Amino acid sequence: EAIQAADHLGSGFTLATHDLEIRGAGELLGDDQSGHIAAIGFSLYMELLERAVDSLRRGGTAEIDLSARPGAEVNLHIPALIPEAYVPDVHTRLMLYKRLAGAADEAALRELQVEMIDRFGLLPDAVRNLCRVTALRQRATGLGIVKIEAGVEGGLFEFSQSTTVDPLALVHLVQRQPDRYRLRGATTLRFSVRAPAAEERVQAVEDLLERLTPAREQVA
Repeated sequence: EAIQAADHLGSGFTLATHDLEIRGAGELLGDDQSGHIAAIGFSLYMELLERAVDSLRRGGTAEIDLSARPGAEVNLHIPALIPEAYVPDVHTRLMLYKRLAGAADEAALRELQVEMIDRFGLLPDAVRNLCRVTALRQRATGLGIVKIEAGVEGGLFEFSQSTTVDPLALVHLVQRQPDRYRLRGATTLRFSVRAPAAEERVQAVEDLLERLTPAREQVA
């Protein structure tokens, strides 16, 4: 009913907040998430809701199709959000989420971070985490990585069939550090790196992405 009542531009964001009020999302993009938000993250959840509303306008169904999700799924199980204490106005927060999700590249992300600092003050840790996770998603998507999962003891990278990661670098990782890196099937790399703190976890994923990026893309 909430989806059917949403028929204006940006209604996916209004719908999302209505959904959160009904079900209770806990700490957005943090450790206490549930449902779709826990699986895919707040920004991507918003995108999918927008798609559902657009489909409804065209006479289609309002299903949230996770298989059609754009870009890579990145879940580091860390607080990555814009706190109410930092940006009190809910509409402004939602617009910032939307701009973060729609940032074209890391340069656009940096510009948005500078703008937020200018408007609201120094970035809290949760906002820095959100920006870094967004940058990771951009890089992973560009490399044909469909999923990154990381927790206290490690995680995994899941590759698409058309991934552009450096195959030689991937082989070297597995051969030289088999206790830390191992392949599961043809498309999944598992890694064992203890990273209990958010900073350690983000850094570990950033470092691994850097090692898997072909030299030509690093130069670019």
